Amino acid sequence: MSVPHSRRPAVTGIGVVAPNGLSTDAFWKSTKEGISVLDRVTRDGCTRLPLRIAGEVRGFDPASVIEERYLVQTDRFTHFAMVATELALEDARLSRAENSDSPFSVGVVTAAGSGGGEFGQRELQRLWGQGSRYVGPYQSIAWFYAASTGQISIRGGFKGPCGVVASDEAGGLDAVAHAAGAIRRGTDTIVVGAAEAPLAPYSAVCQLGYEELSTCDDPARAYRPYTTGACGFVPAEGGAMLVVEEETAARRRDAKIRARLAGHAATFTGASQWEQSREGLAHAIRGALRDARCAPEEIDVVFADALGVPEADRAEALAIADALGKHGLRVPVTAPKTGTGRAYCGAPVLDTAAAVLAMENGLVPPTPNVFDVCHDLDLVTGSARPAELRTALVLSRGLMGSNAALVLRHGSDAHS
Repeated sequence: MSVPHSRRPAVTGIGVVAPNGLSTDAFWKSTKEGISVLDRVTRDGCTRLPLRIAGEVRGFDPASVIEERYLVQTDRFTHFAMVATELALEDARLSRAENSDSPFSVGVVTAAGSGGGEFGQRELQRLWGQGSRYVGPYQSIAWFYAASTGQISIRGGFKGPCGVVASDEAGGLDAVAHAAGAIRRGTDTIVVGAAEAPLAPYSAVCQLGYEELSTCDDPARAYRPYTTGACGFVPAEGGAMLVVEEETAARRRDAKIRARLAGHAATFTGASQWEQSREGLAHAIRGALRDARCAPEEIDVVFADALGVPEADRAEALAIADALGKHGLRVPVTAPKTGTGRAYCGAPVLDTAAAVLAMENGLVPPTPNVFDVCHDLDLVTGSARPAELRTALVLSRGLMGSNAALVLRHGSDAHS
């Protein structure tokens, strides 16, 4: 993601739909206060499955903000992405009407891991229960990984370069890197992010095959990475969308530069090969630092992957130390997702949003439900820690073996 000085990608808008908040402000308030919203699964058809605890997005009403013609042809994961996009565009002071004057200057990139399981399940039930005449035509597109990218671009009239990263968790950071690359190649604006809705029965049953999935039925103990009681991860709904602009163009319209995408790198080490992920993640961190021209000691906070599997947690702690040296033992580390669950591809984008907000507010948010840390990490627990944050490192690994690292710079450092 090496970006020439002439064209640098900057974050100018953030939109969040998450289990702990249906707006960016609500998300940050809960995140900085370390509020955990993990609870028993209540979604229809899921309550009797071995998956007991999840991060559900509650009180979400897409019909209040999305036109009916889009609602009928889209799944819940796309509803999350469309609403988060509206929030991000509003935050960046961009509107669909303004962008329609130069539609080719705006593109869309999303990442997706599970697709439209809820819509697909509903249509398959109609097929099995009533027959093929009762299956709607939108079944062919609503489940598709690229549905959110397509619907966001159609609804907004955006005709710039579009794409989708069909991947596991780390794909959320890779999508951000794709956005930065598009900015480098000449596009002025990219709407980028990821949102997931993996709690339909079909999707939930598919996840039961993950050895790393927590089946603990206690919300306070189900997702506790870096502890002796770590027993896996808890899935979640939701995600975040960002508006990324070319810095000079953003400044011309007097947009606020919230952060700069400074560096990214990714590797692959194989599904469930957690000991090997140490080397792969460390390599990704070093690559992101090189890309950002950032020394290890410049990193002020690390937003960790925090899988909650003992072998994976140990590999991540060692990878941070391998890549950052002695600084890795004293840099503040946090994993706010332990209070919301892992929203697959949406999880690292939510972490990216939290990292930008942390730098703006000078606060490292805590890691909910975690206190007895058993690894060599300065993990922030209990309450938020005040700190001067100029540079943040966001980490992500996927169950299929992907590793990614993203370096962010504070918005006021955008000229550096």
